[in-house]
Amino acid sequence: MRFDKRARPSWDSYFMDIANLVARRSTCLRRAVGAVLVKDRRILATGYNGAPSGVRHCAETGCLREKLKVPSGQRHELCRGIHAEQNAIIQAAFHGVSIRGADLYCTNQPCSICARMIINAGIKAIYYQDGYQDELAREMLAEAHISVQHLDPSQMPEVCS
Repeated sequence: MRFDKRARPSWDSYFMDIANLVARRSTCLRRAVGAVLVKDRRILATGYNGAPSGVRHCAETGCLREKLKVPSGQRHELCRGIHAEQNAIIQAAFHGVSIRGADLYCTNQPCSICARMIINAGIKAIYYQDGYQDELAREMLAEAHISVQHLDPSQMPEVCS
């Protein structure tokens, strides 16, 4: 059997594909998000958005934000779920894994709440697939000198490296 290098995904594509797979575990009724923390091309932790462990999912209780007609990106405190980025950071802490200097691959650009956690966790770069309208998050990440890069799935190279 001949090895075909073109069939092997780039590292960015590989980690973003994993973030998309992680997002499939989401229990959020509005948006499925996945996150992967990576350092030295090794996965440190993953997270998806949804209710905390042991708490009923929104599929059972309904979405309070939907009931109150809260627009996307506003009033995050009215959600019983935890964001994917938060869950990845929490999982790393729970298992004693240092994420200082790690990269975050996320299906969505982080919100301002997650941006604050990302900054204090020492994450150095964010790679995201879909945009999120949160100007404060973008401003804080830029001020903290955290690299933020949009990875368009249709333009990601499928090249071995």
